[in-house]
Amino acid sequence: MRDLTVGKEGSLIFKFAVPMLLGNVFQQLYTIVNSIIIGKTLGITALAAVGASFPIIFMLISMIIGIGTGSTIVIAQYYGAKDIEKVRKAIDTMYIFLFFASILISILGIYFSESIFRLTALPEEVIPEAKIYLNIYLAGIIFLFGFNGTSSALRGLGDSKTPLYFLVIANLVNIVLDLLFIVVFKMGIEGAALGTIISQAGAFITLILYLNKKHEIVKLNIRKLQFDKTIFKKSIQIGIPTGFQQTFVALGMVALFGIVNRHGTSVIAAFSVAGRLDSFASLPAMNFGAALSAFVGQNLGANKPHRVKNGLKATFIMTSVISVLVSLSILLFGRHIMGLFSKDMEVINIGYQYLVIVSSFYIVFSTMFVVGGVMRGAGDTLIPMFITLFALWVVRIPLAYFLAPRFGVIGIWWAIPIGWSMGMLLSYAYYLTGRWKKKVVVKYKETTGLELLEGDVV
Repeated sequence: MRDLTVGKEGSLIFKFAVPMLLGNVFQQLYTIVNSIIIGKTLGITALAAVGASFPIIFMLISMIIGIGTGSTIVIAQYYGAKDIEKVRKAIDTMYIFLFFASILISILGIYFSESIFRLTALPEEVIPEAKIYLNIYLAGIIFLFGFNGTSSALRGLGDSKTPLYFLVIANLVNIVLDLLFIVVFKMGIEGAALGTIISQAGAFITLILYLNKKHEIVKLNIRKLQFDKTIFKKSIQIGIPTGFQQTFVALGMVALFGIVNRHGTSVIAAFSVAGRLDSFASLPAMNFGAALSAFVGQNLGANKPHRVKNGLKATFIMTSVISVLVSLSILLFGRHIMGLFSKDMEVINIGYQYLVIVSSFYIVFSTMFVVGGVMRGAGDTLIPMFITLFALWVVRIPLAYFLAPRFGVIGIWWAIPIGWSMGMLLSYAYYLTGRWKKKVVVKYKETTGLELLEGDVV
């Protein structure tokens, strides 16, 4: 556990963000290696099937991710206020919610999977493999929720290293299982999905066993779990806007795939691969933004709002430098990287075209995420939700629909950074108003010292 309320802001955020970043780098490296194995072994139809599954998965779990974010913020603020009993209850409440949510998501996702793929105009030849992959993945979604929920709780307490170690091991196991199931046992797309859920289950179970033995606060004992309605309400109030935001982002991804799907299997495969690389490149911004949220949560909980501005400035500088370096790397080596996934020159050229356009705006994307990280850490998630929805559904998706018939897929690619730019401008404008400071869960009264106002609406 790490106290983020004392020490140099930039150094604290950097040291906290790097383990999260490394963990997610390994996670994305797995997906990239997985795509290489599938693309080179099973062909572009299987590659398109896996790529088409991910926005569906994200759509199904996005609301739960948002509410989990609310729990992380509540945990961080209670920990900053040194109220350990409330921290424990918040963690227990999160586990109970995630268990029932995962069961519901599995049932609904498996039942409607084929209908969703048809709704997005996925080519007929891709649907059977996409359905197989998605259904197997969803059957094991409880382990994904369990591991991510535990990792979020640890990050709220300032510990970003422990999840990293287990995530690295899980991803290495995943790669081995993919090679074993796909290359050796010739299990096809089923092998890719099974490798994923087995490694996720192993990561969650071993992490819980370790924490139950070693950790002072984060422990999972099913018979002693406590559900706290007040804490759950706080988590919901913070998490629902983020959940809606994530859900509509996911729906936006599905809508974008719906536009892309009309251009054929080669374009779907290229978009799937380039999107994976794009997700990899955006990791620094997302992880530094998450680290800043935890930093803001703890410092506002400890009544140190003056440290927030310094933290934002330091994070902005770090992410801007990284974004420029990543953009240059993709511009120089993007075509060669695309070649690792497929020998099809059409797929390579389309994917590189996407990367050139989108990577030029990574600094805009990083700024948007960092500024949003401040507001999320304070517990203000409603206005950022509206900003995201506007940038996505009023700017990006309509623009993609408008440009695609006139300029082809290049019009779809350009709609993405234009949407980012609008989101960044609106986020920064709202940050300057300072209204997000009023949304903190833990509040102080100078005359009576620290008080946790249970009835506060965040």
